[in-house]
Amino acid sequence: MARALVLGAGFGGIATAVALRRQLSAEDEVILVDRRDDFAMGLRKIWAILGISPIAYGTRSLRSLERQGISFIQGSVERIDPAHRSAMVSGTDYAADALVVALGASLAVDAVPGLAEFGLDAWDRSGIDHVHGVVDAFRGGHVVIGIFGSPYSCPPAPYELALLLSERFEARGIDAELTVFTPTPIPLPILGEARSRVITARLDERGISVLVGRAARRVTANAIEFAEGDPLSYDLLLAIPPHRCPSVLVEAGLAPAGGWVSVDPATLQTSHAGVYAIGDATVVPLSNGMPLPKAGLFAEREGETVAARIAAIFRGEAPTATFDGSGACFVELGGGEASMVTGGFYATPPAVELTPPSADNRAAKERFEMERLARWFGDGA
Repeated sequence: MARALVLGAGFGGIATAVALRRQLSAEDEVILVDRRDDFAMGLRKIWAILGISPIAYGTRSLRSLERQGISFIQGSVERIDPAHRSAMVSGTDYAADALVVALGASLAVDAVPGLAEFGLDAWDRSGIDHVHGVVDAFRGGHVVIGIFGSPYSCPPAPYELALLLSERFEARGIDAELTVFTPTPIPLPILGEARSRVITARLDERGISVLVGRAARRVTANAIEFAEGDPLSYDLLLAIPPHRCPSVLVEAGLAPAGGWVSVDPATLQTSHAGVYAIGDATVVPLSNGMPLPKAGLFAEREGETVAARIAAIFRGEAPTATFDGSGACFVELGGGEASMVTGGFYATPPAVELTPPSADNRAAKERFEMERLARWFGDGA
């Protein structure tokens, strides 16, 4: 009997555990660990903030995965020993034949003075109901959507939030000015200047200002102060906090202080044999010097690659599965339309495209969520 231990039940971790269970023999053990007892896709947070659809509608119990033969442990990962492929979870040590790290990124709200006190964290699922309540009660003024660090998960999402929020305010007759600021030189660097214009044109049409190259230094009760440039006043601040690699991975030596876990781009293996890392906790440099975006579909495909490699090794075979860097993410543009950022990100240069906006793409985004929930959890989960 062999054991695979998957740390983190986000997009990548669940995809890995489900794929492992379907490829391994019944005698092999798959253990999935997470501090939460349920799962909801990140794309649902914006819908919940705006009252389009609640988080609960797309939430599934992680314990329901036990029906498939996946052992779920709810607890905090306190220590990882990559040399022995083991981890301590809420005081108990678990050793494995293969270890998959899928712990995502931590939200460092305290990294910017005043942000925790004066801003609303729009990326932390646990506080989304509160954010929705504040947005719902807003009756006018200047709304700032602030990107407080890069990279961050789901790069197009702040711009989706701005466009959909603008529509909602207009529908309710609320007089609001919207501004998005980002530390990057253009809104979505992975797209390049020309392809980004589709998104910036939509923002311009709705009168939404975008400030680029703005690194926030401090937040006060009514303004954001930047390293360079004038302060930006606000009445409501929706924040995408700085993202950090979880400290337990730095303490384990899997990531440098202030950095991310490095992996082989094709196999997702770390420098330790039998230890893999996927998703938002990792950094995969592309040929243009940018990192692979932190998006759910990449984590899913990475996880499925890792599962196939582990399953082959457990069977005594040479693993052949590799991740080719292909993937996509949706960009809602308002008006019931969406585009897709898609392509082969490992190409030289990355072959990234932005599909034309359409209602079909918006419908495909909803199917994307429901299809994966059905695939992973089954009906009635």
